[in-house]
Amino acid sequence: MVLAYMFAQLLPWVRGLPGGGLLVLSSANVDESLRGYLTKYDCSSADINPIGGISKTDLKSFIAYARDEFKLPILHDFITAVPTAELEPITHNYVQSDEADMGFTYDELSVFGKLRKNHKLGPWGAFEKLLHEWSGVMSPRQIADKTRNFFWYYAINRHKMTTITPAYHAEAYSPDDNRFDLRPFLYPAFSWPYKKIEATVARLMGDSEKGEKEE
Repeated sequence: MVLAYMFAQLLPWVRGLPGGGLLVLSSANVDESLRGYLTKYDCSSADINPIGGISKTDLKSFIAYARDEFKLPILHDFITAVPTAELEPITHNYVQSDEADMGFTYDELSVFGKLRKNHKLGPWGAFEKLLHEWSGVMSPRQIADKTRNFFWYYAINRHKMTTITPAYHAEAYSPDDNRFDLRPFLYPAFSWPYKKIEATVARLMGDSEKGEKEE
C-alpha cells in the first residue's frame, strides 16, 4: 500500500498532468472486513473503497446483472474465478483460495454479517437461527463450529476496523468500526452462549444417534 501511494503521487508528475496526486482505492469487501481477512495499515488503508459496504455475494449478483443487462460476457470470468489474494504462487493446477484460508465461504460470511448487524444477534441467537436455515446442509456440530469461529475472528480482529477505508454504505449490513459496537470485544470471554450452544449440539446429536439406532 505504501508503493500504491508513492505511484499515486508520482504518476501525474511523470505524465505531466496537473494535480497533487491520484486517489488510492481499496478492495476489501464487507465479508473480509468482518472476518478480519485483511492487513491493518496495508490493504485496509486507502483513500476510498468502492466496495467496502457490500458483501461478496451481493457484489457478484450485481456483476451478473451487468453481464446480462449490458451484454458483457467477459464479466463471467470475474464471477467464476477463484477468490484469491495470491498469497502463494499460482500454478497450472493450483490457486490459493481465500475461502479455504478463511474457513468460510463468502456466502456463509454474508449470512453471518446480516445476522450480527441487521438482526442484532450474538453467538447464541445466530446459532439458533442457523439451525433452521442450514438444517440438512450442515450438522448441528458444523453449524456450532462455524458460529463460534465467526464470532471469534470477528472479535479479535475488531481493532482493524479503526483504520478501515471510508466506503459508500448502501446496505444495512455495512461494517462499522469498534467505537460504535463494543460487544465483539466481549465475545471470546462470554461463556454462557457457548455453553448453551454446546449443550444444544450434544442434545441434537444425541437424539440423532438415538434415532439411527432405533432404525
